[in-house]
Amino acid sequence: MKRILLTVEYDGTAYAGWQRQINGLAVQQVLEEALASACGHPVTVTGASRTDAGVHALDQKAHFDTGSSIPPDKYAFVLNTMLPPDIRIRESRQVPSAFHARFLTSGKTYTYRIWNARHASALKRNTHWHVPVPLEENLVRAALDTLPGRHDFAAFQAAGGTAKTTVRTIHSVRLETHGEEWVLTVSGDAFLYNMVRIIAGTAVEIGQKRFGPDAFVNAFETLDRLALGMTAPAHGLELTEVRYPEQAFTDPASLLSRLRIIPDSPSPDLRVSS
Repeated sequence: MKRILLTVEYDGTAYAGWQRQINGLAVQQVLEEALASACGHPVTVTGASRTDAGVHALDQKAHFDTGSSIPPDKYAFVLNTMLPPDIRIRESRQVPSAFHARFLTSGKTYTYRIWNARHASALKRNTHWHVPVPLEENLVRAALDTLPGRHDFAAFQAAGGTAKTTVRTIHSVRLETHGEEWVLTVSGDAFLYNMVRIIAGTAVEIGQKRFGPDAFVNAFETLDRLALGMTAPAHGLELTEVRYPEQAFTDPASLLSRLRIIPDSPSPDLRVSS
């Protein structure tokens, strides 16, 4: 058996999220069905992040095991002839049998896009949150500057999150404005359920002067979800990058042992989409 790692890009508009479920079509289901046909046997795919319905991905990572004779680097070519046009495999490669796409991540980057104009955009309707009220950019930037660092993000988690700890490290937060388009990029070691969407929603309300630029600081102190603003719509969010330490590819078994993770056990963070 070989373990294959896929880099998956998808437009999440038509899907009920990444994870297979009984009441909606998920990206995982479509991918597993294509793989089963290509490999000639049932395939289970394990993804790095369980993105929600409507969320997009540029760099979702997912692994699976197979005894198929297809060369590892050819899965991208094979699958892209079978998958719908809103799901594409950007790369496929063989990894050690102990590699785990979800447990061994060292960090992720998410991008949230906003269309800040009086009228909505026809072309950006599935990838940008339309905010028709002008935003005060200086207030938003001042607030975002308080996010980097290691904090308890308990207030930044939506109901349904099951993480055992809410302490996370945000490495960087970047806001770019291109006319009416606002692009918010957040990088960190890990994220709580809906964390990036809560950051984006609060940033917009800060820009509308509904919250002060100290809103994030207050949330760190109170750990109260009510100290922050709304959860931004899912369709503005993109999983932009999933990162792994080099040891994940050279000696994943030792890394898993050091992290005290049993690969076949449920993840300690069952809801990791942002």
